[in-house]
Amino acid sequence: MNTSGHAAADVRDDAAGLRLTPFRGLRYVPERVGSLAAVTSPPYDVVVRPDGLLHLESADPHNIVRLILPQAITAGTRHRKAAVTLDRWLADGVLAPDPEPALYVYEQHGDGILQRGLIGALQLSAPAEGVVLPHEDVMPHVVEDRAALMRTTAANLEPLLLTYVGADEDGANTVIEHTVRREPLLSTTTEDGFHHRLWSVTDPAELATVAAALSHHQALIADGHHRWATYLRLREEHPSPGPWNYGLVLLIDTARYPLRVRAIHRLLNRLPVSEALAALDGSFRVRRIDGPLPTALEALTAATADGNAFLLAGDGHFHLVDRPDPALLDRTIRTDRPEAWRTLDATVLHSTLLEHVWHIPDAPEDISYIHDTAAAVAQAERRGGTAVLMHPVREEVVRDLARQGVTMPRKSTSFGPKPATGLVLRSLALD
Repeated sequence: MNTSGHAAADVRDDAAGLRLTPFRGLRYVPERVGSLAAVTSPPYDVVVRPDGLLHLESADPHNIVRLILPQAITAGTRHRKAAVTLDRWLADGVLAPDPEPALYVYEQHGDGILQRGLIGALQLSAPAEGVVLPHEDVMPHVVEDRAALMRTTAANLEPLLLTYVGADEDGANTVIEHTVRREPLLSTTTEDGFHHRLWSVTDPAELATVAAALSHHQALIADGHHRWATYLRLREEHPSPGPWNYGLVLLIDTARYPLRVRAIHRLLNRLPVSEALAALDGSFRVRRIDGPLPTALEALTAATADGNAFLLAGDGHFHLVDRPDPALLDRTIRTDRPEAWRTLDATVLHSTLLEHVWHIPDAPEDISYIHDTAAAVAQAERRGGTAVLMHPVREEVVRDLARQGVTMPRKSTSFGPKPATGLVLRSLALD
């Protein structure tokens, strides 16, 4: 079935497609932790620091954030601390490897969404091979940090989220639907209300069915560009074949289980709203939107139907910024890209507003990327900065650009629901 309106399945004629392999998952031992929900976390880049980090650290002394976001004065100390913590948890029986390699069926259910997919170790491939398609640029300093963490811990601590468009009769989905009828390895409900279940698939015939089904498909990176770039960097450091030639992923067939696509908002730490508005100087239309955040977001959605639009916040009000001067766009946006890329809100934000109007460098001290809308507004008000609230991009636009080899500005999209971090880890020492 196709419930998402996607185009036909992304079948590759050369059968050089996805290779998802079993691995011995590391999982929390339920008897050694307060609860499975208390030791999980959102992906590392979704945790709103410091508030969210402190909340998770206090939830349980073994919360996974102590591995994915270790806290220390220097980067090297942080990464060594994570490695020591991982070794200690293994020695103490807090984490333990499963007895045999498996693929894992993972289910999330909540907020009107049912999502099922497969977690496994995916053979790595360069973007030019057209097997795994990135759609966003990455920040080198983030890749360096994630690489140092993975290198030091010798572990993939959280799965990337990849999507593909399956056929109506897909063997991988047949295995998934058969597997979920069994008793799960684990079941928990996280504080966001989502229910999580995990099963292992070890039967050779079922594994062969999955392998055959995926071998003709390509995948889109929905979430985890920096970690994918990290996988590729570490593969270069460790000659293949070997465990470094694979990376932990969750693979979802969005023809069967469509994802939600949300925007990632920008927090301009050093730019007050008053200065941001003054610098526009008539190059965009500006309207103040009265009312609560949901009302302002509705106005943003309506405005994007006619072109580029953004919502600025941070001074206690909402300001809708739309209808950019066409001549300004012509001067500031490169012309050697497809029209779909040139008209993206993220393109206009980075190429026109940040670079040419506000003159803000894309550096961590100047720009923070925040997934949660209310958190972006609250932090902007607390810091005296400007939150730039964005409207999400449609998945088909993202996939079409990726197939053309065109990357979007970094942190342009947020696909979800994202897998909970901490349900299953991959130790490269076990592969």
